[in-house]
Amino acid sequence: MIWFALAVDLAAISVLSYALYFRRHGRRDLVLAYVALNVGIFAVVAMLTAEEVGLAVGFGLFGVLSILRLRSDTISQGEIGYYFTAIALGLINAVAAPAPWTLLGLNVLLLGIMYVADHPGILARSQRRVVTLDVVHEDPIALRQDLAGRLRGRIRHVHVMEIDYVRDLMVVDVRFQDPEQGPVPTPQRVPTIPLPTWLGGR
Repeated sequence: MIWFALAVDLAAISVLSYALYFRRHGRRDLVLAYVALNVGIFAVVAMLTAEEVGLAVGFGLFGVLSILRLRSDTISQGEIGYYFTAIALGLINAVAAPAPWTLLGLNVLLLGIMYVADHPGILARSQRRVVTLDVVHEDPIALRQDLAGRLRGRIRHVHVMEIDYVRDLMVVDVRFQDPEQGPVPTPQRVPTIPLPTWLGGR
């Protein structure tokens, strides 16, 4: 059953890293990281299970490795979600190898959740920016109006991260919503009025 579990794991991580992540985010280095981490976890946990070594040792080891990996590079919260899904797939497929239907069901569940949760059509207009302003606003209303004009969207939440009175700047974390883009109006042809002959018309 371990070879069947390995085949399912390879198919699942291929769907997660290539079909879902890379097609939507296009970061090749993380694709390699997801695949290597998933296959490595599957191999080690499968070995621990076969040798009847305590799984707590394996889970603790990869928990430490996960923390070190997350601290070694700057990745977004969405990429962290893919990161832990790759870990979960490797663990599930190695541990649940004797129960193929449970294994398949959990793989489909995880991939389906990631497909829906990271779909471009869900909350597509909600945006987040970290903005550095060349002015310090003491009035929160003036700050929101300034950000709305710069970002051309409806401001939902503003968190002031830093204020520097010496350089007269402030750094803010902004959550805003893009305005709805209506259909582009078709330009209408303006009818021309012929000029009289005495003004040079024909």
